[in-house]
Amino acid sequence: MHMEYRKLCAAEINRQLFSHFIRRQTVTKCWRREDGKWVIKDAPFIDDWGETEYQELVRCLINTVNTDGAVFGAFEGGALKGFASVESAPMGQNGEYLDLSCIHVSQDLRGRGIGRTLFDMACRWAREHGAGKLYISAHSAVESQAFYEAMGCREAQEYNRRHVEAEPFDCQLECVLKDSPAKDWGGE
Repeated sequence: MHMEYRKLCAAEINRQLFSHFIRRQTVTKCWRREDGKWVIKDAPFIDDWGETEYQELVRCLINTVNTDGAVFGAFEGGALKGFASVESAPMGQNGEYLDLSCIHVSQDLRGRGIGRTLFDMACRWAREHGAGKLYISAHSAVESQAFYEAMGCREAQEYNRRHVEAEPFDCQLECVLKDSPAKDWGGE
């Protein structure tokens, strides 16, 4: 498998870009906060996107690029198989966070390091744009949380109210951005 990783421009973000992308995630267990402690609960469902969600995603990603944020893509044979986006507006009381608004890998290629590379790209971009931390409102599925833990994320010291209200079951995380540069992924 040869993956091409690159920053996307607004003109190439459209519904067709996602024609080979499979969002589907079968969830059985999720993390939930109960009495101030994190516990794993049975919460079976299938997370997938329909046409409405894809149209909203396209709108949001174009907006990210048009407001000086970044969208990164992972391509196999020209087909988008993963993407991540970082917003440009500082968040938090001291403005130290930038928001990792999306990171997804197509179901058919999960577990192959694509998410790690996209996450590294997002961290590098955020650091280069003055962030001390990346903020993540993350899916609470145990598999998703295992990914973020492996990336060095922890519970956010400061919760973003807009994210909490929009997705009350998400886990609010942060990743402290190191001073050393992320691995070289080939430029923008």
